[in-house]
Amino acid sequence: MNQHRRAAVLGSPIAHSLSPALHRAAYAQLGLDDWSYDRFDVDEFGLAGFFDALKGDPAWAGLSLTMPLKRAVIPLLDGVSEAAAAVEAVNTVLFTEDGRRTGENTDIPGLIAALRERGIEKTDSAAVLGAGATASSALAALAVVCAGPVTAYVRSASRGAEMRGWGERLGVDVRIADWAEAERALHAPLVIATTPAGASDALAAAVPETPGTLFDVLYEPWPTRLAAAWDARGGAVLGGLDLLVHQAAVQFELMTGRSPAPLAAMRAAGAAELG
Repeated sequence: MNQHRRAAVLGSPIAHSLSPALHRAAYAQLGLDDWSYDRFDVDEFGLAGFFDALKGDPAWAGLSLTMPLKRAVIPLLDGVSEAAAAVEAVNTVLFTEDGRRTGENTDIPGLIAALRERGIEKTDSAAVLGAGATASSALAALAVVCAGPVTAYVRSASRGAEMRGWGERLGVDVRIADWAEAERALHAPLVIATTPAGASDALAAAVPETPGTLFDVLYEPWPTRLAAAWDARGGAVLGGLDLLVHQAAVQFELMTGRSPAPLAAMRAAGAAELG
């Protein structure tokens, strides 16, 4: 009889997370009846205690992490992948048989895969709205996809310095602009919006007549006002579900050792959850 294996998503708040639906759909599609996937409301202050409670339990294969844990988890890990260290963001923790906890970032390959799925292999320039953990992952993806400069629109000098530092480590020509000028971002051939819900709503009225591609990483609410205005102008739009499905597929493969992940089943489950 196979040993039961466990995985889960942690964050706070977490009730809205689509990760359980995606991973459970993948388990069902591939007949992994001995796997389960849960969600736990854990903030940065409770994370160390949660990890301590898992010690010695061989059932645990891995964890997905969302805000506010992507940086808070790093000091608690035994190792971090080069990509995750470069952007200071871990969204996946893997447990090894010898008890080690290693951190990965699947947002980066998820962003790249979602763009390639829409036929975007290369772009001459790009703009990033925001400067949080997802923005740093976006820069890492743009290191592969973007041949030219990336302009980051941020609200503070400290955030701008962080984005510039990530760009230097990743080999990306990052140029910093004030959020007050964010309407200019919409003229880039590729715009990646990493801001919280509502933060980009005011930009909807400034979408150009012939927009390029918008990748808005939110999935709730969807569409955002910016995404709806972009679509109305005939521009290509990717959303948070695109990112979530592709990054979850990489997580699934890392945690279970099964490849490829059943993308179609995972996407259908996420869409059904969103209604």
